[in-house]
Amino acid sequence: MDYYNIEADSTWENNRIDKALTDYFDNYSRSFIKNIFTKDLILVNGKVVKPSYKVSRGDTIDISIPDPVSVEIQPENIQLDIVYEDEDIIIVNKPKNMVVHPAPSHYSGTLVNALMYHFQNNLSTINGEFRPGIVHRIDMDTTGLLVICKNDKAHQYISNQLSEHSITRKYYAICYDNIQEDEGTIDAPIGRNPNDRKKMAINYKNGRRAVTHYKVLERINNKYSFIECQLETGRTHQIRVHMASINHPILGDEIYCKRKNEFNLKGQTLHAGVLGFVHPTTHEYIEFKADLPEYFNDLLKKLRN
Repeated sequence: MDYYNIEADSTWENNRIDKALTDYFDNYSRSFIKNIFTKDLILVNGKVVKPSYKVSRGDTIDISIPDPVSVEIQPENIQLDIVYEDEDIIIVNKPKNMVVHPAPSHYSGTLVNALMYHFQNNLSTINGEFRPGIVHRIDMDTTGLLVICKNDKAHQYISNQLSEHSITRKYYAICYDNIQEDEGTIDAPIGRNPNDRKKMAINYKNGRRAVTHYKVLERINNKYSFIECQLETGRTHQIRVHMASINHPILGDEIYCKRKNEFNLKGQTLHAGVLGFVHPTTHEYIEFKADLPEYFNDLLKKLRN
């Protein structure tokens, strides 16, 4: 069991304690936190409180988190869009609303559940039993290309390329407003948002270097920009944070865009369309492309009218 003693600062003030703790522990869901309340494992100023308790600045919060229950990840017969496969790698075109690997509150329906069904034990083991074959990931509502490794040698080879920033990763997005310049580079470090641990932010004090190169492909009715972004680095939510930081947030982004979701989109309009790297066995550069998903093309048509 893990124990934490927290003194609430101004960012906690007037928040429900269950929400505040969910934001503080970004790897635990709100339902998980609420379950801890039922076991009287959360004390505020030495007293048991309800999940609805409003936190005050200076409150002392003691929380004991039970050891996690061992969860066996089950193979699931989920259809996959396999773009390419050989003895070392699999290239998958991930659909919208699919989590890449299991995590609290997402133990089924993930890409890993599907990979375990279709490829059984023929996946790399470097990232452990919860992430077999997984070298990198994209957000649940981001669509597009991922490379999966079948063996540890291939995994290490491609991981090295990720570390060296030599892999080609091009994304396509729709942003608000006309971007005046035809292309540009955003070089701004990204780290945890000090006021909300569930979000990332431009963070010059504690962030890691993040570089995004963008190019305008089309300006649509003076209201939107269809862009291509090429990653030089790969930080969490990098493109979403960077585009929001220059006041061109991505359509549908429920975290970094404060504008009204007028098209009832479920998540950001972001697609990993190009992925290229040196093959771990042939040592030749290979590149893959995935067409924009249907919803993305339909939205572009709607915006142009």
